[in-house]
Amino acid sequence: LASLTIPEKDQWVHLSPYEKDRILPSELGATELGRDLLAQDYLLKQVTASFLHPAQELGKACWARVYARAKKEFGTSDIPVDTFNKVWIKADQADVFVQKDTAFVVGSHLKVMLESDYLALQKVEGGRLKAEGKDPSTIHHPPSTSQDLSKQLIREIIPPELEKEVNIGKTFAPLRQIFHAMILATWYKKNL
Repeated sequence: LASLTIPEKDQWVHLSPYEKDRILPSELGATELGRDLLAQDYLLKQVTASFLHPAQELGKACWARVYARAKKEFGTSDIPVDTFNKVWIKADQADVFVQKDTAFVVGSHLKVMLESDYLALQKVEGGRLKAEGKDPSTIHHPPSTSQDLSKQLIREIIPPELEKEVNIGKTFAPLRQIFHAMILATWYKKNL
């Protein structure tokens, strides 16, 4: 019901230590939908941190690749690394099957991307690339600095693993339920 009544442009959450005044729209914050989305965003931050932690299998493999590649390209593995990598989840695909007056969500996909890729989608260039059928998060330029290299390797490893967890893992089952409810609410608003 919240998704039916709250405008789509106000259905977002954003937990960030740098933007405490921009966590979620006030109307959404007064609903269970807002509460549940914030809880899922909090879990996303925790899962991302665990994936990047060098004591975890994926984190260990990720950092080994970063340092090996830095050694190869820059002659040293002693490089500055940005360990704060904000990730975003955004709606990617939704398929609705309609039979008479009934609609069913038969397919959906949520895209996980690093903040830099998400922001690229928000800019004019992102809009142009999307209009051409290209995804800006898949267009990579050769890294020019060690910082660029670590970001590129993190982009190749972490978002795909998070995306798998978000779309099929147990941790994000509530997020998928919310997404399906939002898909149906949008369908009802547009068609009935």
